Amino acid sequence: MFKELISIWKKQDAATEIINKYLKALETDFKMYKEAVRCLRYCDSSEMQIDIYKTDILINKSEREIRRDILTHLVMFDKAEIPGGLVIASIVIDIERIGDYMKNIADLANLHKEKLNGGIYEDVLASIEKRIEGFFETTLKAFPESNPELARKVVNGYREVSRDCALTTNALIQGAGEFNVSDAVTLGLYLRFLKRTGAHLFNICTSIVNPFHRIGFSEKKNKEE
Repeated sequence: MFKELISIWKKQDAATEIINKYLKALETDFKMYKEAVRCLRYCDSSEMQIDIYKTDILINKSEREIRRDILTHLVMFDKAEIPGGLVIASIVIDIERIGDYMKNIADLANLHKEKLNGGIYEDVLASIEKRIEGFFETTLKAFPESNPELARKVVNGYREVSRDCALTTNALIQGAGEFNVSDAVTLGLYLRFLKRTGAHLFNICTSIVNPFHRIGFSEKKNKEE
């Protein structure tokens, strides 16, 4: 269904421009992710190579522009354009929210002056970071191609990321590991922000494998539900 919707939109130059704006915003989110993680986890200095706060403002501006462009496009063209417009209008919110979480991670890096070590959870934490990086890469490829096979890699992979984040956070709350207060609080918040970043990439990919009313939910085997 999604592939047909996007193919309809790509027939119009204005619609293609909207999709390209969407992809550019998601690419910017990805750059913010890599920089925020680098500063928090691998640097003893919180100095960032890009200004994540200003970049987040640009993401917010892009979201507003995309919404405006979608409305203008739908007014000008026929009803066949409406489903595709609704899909993009829905998931553009996820791009804006990812930007907010990158800003949250940047805040952690600014407050936690030394690089954050995961202690006994270092391996699982590094794995979560790497998997979310893979989610970005896969989503950026799956969306313009309308590729359900690629999208399912994110949809299915997010379940494991969510589980690993929850299990690690629960263990922290229960006092596992020898962390000082600063490290424990920072690690707990970081895991939360990683989980939510993965959740928004999951939402985007569900738009490729699900009908509009099931965006943000797992794929149903029974297509009538």
